[in-house]
Amino acid sequence: MNLPKIPLAGWIEWLEAWLEAHLDPFFQLIRTVVGETVNGMDTALNWFPPLVLIVIFTLIAWYIGKWKMALFTLIGLLIIENLGLWSQTMQTLALVLTAAFISVLIGVPAGILCARNSSIQKIVTPVLDFMQTMPAFVYLLPAVTFFSLGVVPGVISSIIFAIPPTIRLTNLGIRQVPAELVEAADAFGSTPAQKLFKLQLPLAMPTIMAGINQTIMLSLSMVVISSMIGAQGVGASVYRAVTQGNTGIGFEAGLAIVILAIVLDRLTQQVIRKTKTS
Repeated sequence: MNLPKIPLAGWIEWLEAWLEAHLDPFFQLIRTVVGETVNGMDTALNWFPPLVLIVIFTLIAWYIGKWKMALFTLIGLLIIENLGLWSQTMQTLALVLTAAFISVLIGVPAGILCARNSSIQKIVTPVLDFMQTMPAFVYLLPAVTFFSLGVVPGVISSIIFAIPPTIRLTNLGIRQVPAELVEAADAFGSTPAQKLFKLQLPLAMPTIMAGINQTIMLSLSMVVISSMIGAQGVGASVYRAVTQGNTGIGFEAGLAIVILAIVLDRLTQQVIRKTKTS
């Protein structure tokens, strides 16, 4: 006896059509805000001459990390400029920073809410499991439906794909604050806001920063995938190289992504170390 197939695909398509018909002004607002943010950041990054921006990034790396990190940043960015991929790399950086910023803006409060309410955590955890295990390419489909082609659906799909680590580790970091310290804060008459901002968040900051680090890395990987739906940057160069069989050009674009990923990862790792020692 064959059981009838659950019409899940039909239900999803019905929900997609309903959302598109009834929430189009909301999606238009998101498209405008995200699009303007990416364009503004891209314009700002490309406004500086490449060598000036390389010096600025090198000084930031030297201030946050050590001289080895600054040297790697200098050499890596000079290689990107030499390969003629500077403008595309800045476009990719603008996409990553926008996606990571929005993910943190949503993810940290969501993590705090989960830490303060176990019922909400029980609801959110399966959703995060679903978001992290669903193949990344699937997120491109609703993003294109609601936001058309271009950078906006790329950023939206990157946010959905990259936000779970920030929520999870914010929740974990706050829950790991020793109960004795929380009880002491309560005994001294601290308000919930004082307890959160003066005790829990500072102690949880290394764990929260680890989540933000993972979010940045996932944003970068998803931004590259999003080149398939019109997102610009180095990912578009990789996609063109794959479709045209240009191994050399693909390797150059891949190298630029690797350099950018290492710089972002090492800088956030240094910030995590500093928060642990402070």
